[in-house]
Amino acid sequence: MNRKIEDLKKVIEESDNIVFFGGAGVSTASGVPDFRSATGLYNRKNDSDFSPEYMLSHDFFVKYPDKFMKYCRENLIIDGIKPNAAHKALAYLEKIGKLKAVITQNIDSLHQEAGSKNVIEIHGNLRDYYCTNCGKTFDLTYVKKFESTVKCDRCGSIVRPDIVLYGESLDQDKISYAISLIRRADVLIIGGTSLVVYPAAGLIDFYRGNKLVLINKETTPRDSRADYLIQGDIAKVMKELVKDL
Repeated sequence: MNRKIEDLKKVIEESDNIVFFGGAGVSTASGVPDFRSATGLYNRKNDSDFSPEYMLSHDFFVKYPDKFMKYCRENLIIDGIKPNAAHKALAYLEKIGKLKAVITQNIDSLHQEAGSKNVIEIHGNLRDYYCTNCGKTFDLTYVKKFESTVKCDRCGSIVRPDIVLYGESLDQDKISYAISLIRRADVLIIGGTSLVVYPAAGLIDFYRGNKLVLINKETTPRDSRADYLIQGDIAKVMKELVKDL
């Protein structure tokens, strides 16, 4: 492991065009549950007859907006979470001019809280909310005033989080921007993601360089593609990678 870390540190030291693409594993050290592990969100019991995947779908939101918001409050909106060493390391790499952008599948805003400026949230976030009828925008403070379905104070219609639900399309402007960053990157670091959820996992195919770094606790379908492969806790690995930079 130490040799791999040292090799990667040299790659980072020599580059000023690094892009990071991350998933749920980046935030687990902050207490945010992932989705597909044995203890992840999709394997948790809930008090309904619906699967977690369905409860996070567009169809479920339309049919049961009250149950949808209850599930979000209890499982996605987590008070008191703080950035971990991975978030802080990435913010530092951006600050010293090495990291161009963070592309994230996460919706927890921890990258921004750590200080990252150029963050592409391809699945949206839980900071922003909007009325499904008139489009008026709201913040989390407004949403927390409601115990069940959130209603717009302008037209009375339902307010929802600005996240991409199952059955909805990704924002193509964000995807195009992410692709352009990855294509131009000298170093692409992928961390904390199983690389099984498409279309997001397909972003790796747009990388044209020869310094693909893959950091994850478990094996992924793309391990053989990596030029630098580390199996481990991304928070610990990233902390080591930026030490003394």
